[in-house]
Amino acid sequence: MTGVSTRHRTTWPTLRWVFSDPARILMFGFGSGLIRPGSGTWGTLLAWFLWVFVSPGVNNLTMGIFLFLCFAYGCWAAHRVSQAMGVQDHVGIVWDEFVAFWLVLWLVPGSLLAQTIAFVLFRIFDTVKPPPIRQVDARFKGGIGVMVDDLLAAVYTLIVMALLVRFGPAVYFS
Repeated sequence: MTGVSTRHRTTWPTLRWVFSDPARILMFGFGSGLIRPGSGTWGTLLAWFLWVFVSPGVNNLTMGIFLFLCFAYGCWAAHRVSQAMGVQDHVGIVWDEFVAFWLVLWLVPGSLLAQTIAFVLFRIFDTVKPPPIRQVDARFKGGIGVMVDDLLAAVYTLIVMALLVRFGPAVYFS
Protein backbone atom coordinates (compact mmCIF):
# COMPACT_ATOMS: atom_id res chain seq x y z
CA MET A 1 0.00 0.00 0.00
CA THR A 2 1.42 3.37 -0.95
CA GLY A 3 0.70 6.78 0.45
CA VAL A 4 2.23 10.05 1.52
CA SER A 5 4.34 10.65 4.59
CA THR A 6 2.39 13.63 5.91
CA ARG A 7 -0.52 13.94 8.28
CA HIS A 8 -2.81 14.54 5.29
CA ARG A 9 -4.10 11.15 4.27
CA THR A 10 -4.61 10.53 0.58
CA THR A 11 -4.86 6.74 0.70
CA TRP A 12 -7.75 4.80 2.13
CA PRO A 13 -7.28 1.16 3.01
CA THR A 14 -9.77 -1.48 2.02
CA LEU A 15 -11.62 -3.67 4.48
CA ARG A 16 -9.72 -6.62 3.04
CA TRP A 17 -6.35 -4.95 3.70
CA VAL A 18 -7.33 -4.05 7.27
CA PHE A 19 -8.56 -7.54 8.09
CA SER A 20 -5.48 -9.24 6.62
CA ASP A 21 -3.37 -8.52 9.72
CA PRO A 22 -4.23 -8.58 13.47
CA ALA A 23 -2.39 -5.30 14.13
CA ARG A 24 -4.39 -3.56 11.40
CA ILE A 25 -7.65 -4.96 12.76
CA LEU A 26 -7.01 -3.38 16.16
CA MET A 27 -5.50 -0.15 14.81
CA PHE A 28 -8.55 0.38 12.61
CA GLY A 29 -10.88 -0.42 15.51
CA PHE A 30 -12.33 -3.65 14.09
CA GLY A 31 -13.25 -1.69 10.96
CA SER A 32 -14.81 1.33 12.68
CA GLY A 33 -11.90 3.48 11.52
CA LEU A 34 -12.95 2.86 7.93
CA ILE A 35 -16.30 4.62 8.40
CA ARG A 36 -16.34 8.09 6.89
CA PRO A 37 -16.80 10.83 7.79
CA GLY A 38 -15.77 11.00 11.43
CA SER A 39 -13.73 7.81 11.80
CA GLY A 40 -12.42 8.99 15.18
CA THR A 41 -15.96 9.51 16.43
CA TRP A 42 -17.05 6.08 15.16
CA GLY A 43 -14.02 4.50 16.79
CA THR A 44 -14.74 6.24 20.09
CA LEU A 45 -18.37 5.11 19.95
CA LEU A 46 -17.29 1.49 19.42
CA ALA A 47 -14.81 1.81 22.29
CA TRP A 48 -17.65 3.03 24.52
CA PHE A 49 -19.90 0.18 23.40
CA LEU A 50 -17.17 -2.40 24.15
CA TRP A 51 -16.50 -0.77 27.52
CA VAL A 52 -20.07 -1.42 28.64
CA PHE A 53 -19.57 -5.16 28.17
CA VAL A 54 -15.93 -5.55 29.23
CA SER A 55 -15.50 -3.26 32.23
CA PRO A 56 -18.05 -4.45 34.82
CA GLY A 57 -16.38 -6.31 37.64
CA VAL A 58 -12.81 -5.53 36.54
CA ASN A 59 -10.74 -4.29 39.48
CA ASN A 60 -8.63 -1.15 39.27
CA LEU A 61 -5.26 -2.91 39.19
CA THR A 62 -6.34 -5.15 36.32
CA MET A 63 -7.80 -2.20 34.42
CA GLY A 64 -4.67 -0.12 34.93
CA ILE A 65 -2.46 -2.93 33.63
CA PHE A 66 -4.84 -3.56 30.72
CA LEU A 67 -4.78 0.12 29.68
CA PHE A 68 -1.00 0.31 30.00
CA LEU A 69 -0.61 -2.79 27.81
CA CYS A 70 -3.13 -1.42 25.27
CA PHE A 71 -1.15 1.83 25.10
CA ALA A 72 2.19 0.04 24.71
CA TYR A 73 0.78 -2.27 22.06
CA GLY A 74 -0.75 0.72 20.30
CA CYS A 75 2.62 2.48 20.11
CA TRP A 76 4.18 -0.58 18.47
CA ALA A 77 1.28 -1.47 16.18
CA ALA A 78 0.50 2.11 15.09
CA HIS A 79 4.13 2.53 14.05
CA ARG A 80 4.01 -0.75 12.13
CA VAL A 81 0.72 0.05 10.38
CA SER A 82 1.78 3.63 9.60
CA GLN A 83 4.96 2.32 7.99
CA ALA A 84 2.99 -0.22 5.95
CA MET A 85 0.70 2.57 4.72
CA GLY A 86 3.46 5.11 4.20
CA VAL A 87 1.31 7.59 6.12
CA GLN A 88 1.96 9.03 9.58
CA ASP A 89 -1.15 8.79 11.80
CA HIS A 90 -3.77 7.88 9.21
CA VAL A 91 -7.21 9.21 10.18
CA GLY A 92 -8.60 5.66 10.10
CA ILE A 93 -6.29 4.49 12.89
CA VAL A 94 -8.61 4.68 15.89
CA TRP A 95 -6.96 2.40 18.47
CA ASP A 96 -5.59 5.59 20.04
CA GLU A 97 -9.18 6.78 20.56
CA PHE A 98 -10.10 3.40 22.05
CA VAL A 99 -7.32 3.44 24.65
CA ALA A 100 -7.66 7.12 25.56
CA PHE A 101 -11.44 6.97 25.88
CA TRP A 102 -11.25 3.78 27.96
CA LEU A 103 -8.99 5.71 30.33
CA VAL A 104 -11.63 8.45 30.51
CA LEU A 105 -14.46 5.96 31.10
CA TRP A 106 -12.44 4.24 33.82
CA LEU A 107 -12.03 7.49 35.75
CA VAL A 108 -15.34 9.33 35.26
CA PRO A 109 -18.59 8.57 37.06
CA GLY A 110 -20.48 5.65 35.57
CA SER A 111 -23.72 7.46 34.85
CA LEU A 112 -24.88 7.71 31.25
CA LEU A 113 -24.95 11.51 31.48
CA ALA A 114 -21.39 11.72 32.81
CA GLN A 115 -20.13 9.35 30.13
CA THR A 116 -21.99 11.26 27.40
CA ILE A 117 -20.48 14.56 28.54
CA ALA A 118 -17.06 12.90 28.66
CA PHE A 119 -17.58 11.54 25.13
CA VAL A 120 -18.44 14.99 23.77
CA LEU A 121 -15.52 16.63 25.58
CA PHE A 122 -13.07 13.97 24.42
CA ARG A 123 -14.16 14.31 20.78
CA ILE A 124 -13.84 18.11 21.00
CA PHE A 125 -10.35 17.98 22.53
CA ASP A 126 -9.22 15.26 20.12
CA THR A 127 -10.51 17.18 17.10
CA VAL A 128 -9.53 20.75 18.06
CA LYS A 129 -6.21 19.76 19.67
CA PRO A 130 -5.77 22.79 21.95
CA PRO A 131 -2.24 23.63 23.13
CA PRO A 132 -0.09 21.75 23.87
CA ILE A 133 -1.84 18.81 22.15
CA ARG A 134 -1.24 20.21 18.65
CA GLN A 135 2.43 20.90 19.41
CA VAL A 136 2.95 17.42 20.90
CA ASP A 137 1.17 15.89 17.91
CA ALA A 138 3.53 17.73 15.54
CA ARG A 139 6.67 16.87 17.55
CA PHE A 140 6.22 13.15 18.20
CA LYS A 141 6.28 10.77 15.27
CA GLY A 142 5.79 7.04 14.91
CA GLY A 143 3.54 4.99 17.14
CA ILE A 144 4.07 7.15 20.22
CA GLY A 145 2.99 10.18 18.20
CA VAL A 146 -0.19 8.41 17.14
CA MET A 147 -1.05 7.46 20.72
CA VAL A 148 0.05 10.44 22.81
CA ASP A 149 -2.15 13.22 21.37
CA ASP A 150 -5.28 11.22 22.23
CA LEU A 151 -3.89 10.56 25.70
CA LEU A 152 -3.56 14.32 26.19
CA ALA A 153 -7.14 14.82 24.93
CA ALA A 154 -8.16 12.29 27.60
CA VAL A 155 -6.28 14.27 30.27
CA TYR A 156 -8.07 17.48 29.22
CA THR A 157 -11.37 15.62 29.34
CA LEU A 158 -10.62 14.28 32.81
CA ILE A 159 -9.70 17.73 34.10
CA VAL A 160 -12.98 19.23 32.87
CA MET A 161 -14.94 16.26 34.20
CA ALA A 162 -13.26 16.59 37.60
CA LEU A 163 -14.28 20.25 37.71
CA LEU A 164 -17.84 19.38 36.70
CA VAL A 165 -18.07 16.65 39.33
CA ARG A 166 -16.62 18.94 41.99
CA PHE A 167 -18.53 22.11 41.19
CA GLY A 168 -21.49 20.94 39.11
CA PRO A 169 -24.85 19.59 40.23
CA ALA A 170 -23.99 16.23 41.83
CA VAL A 171 -27.33 14.69 40.90
CA TYR A 172 -26.27 14.49 37.24
CA PHE A 173 -23.11 12.49 37.94
CA SER A 174 -24.30 9.85 40.37
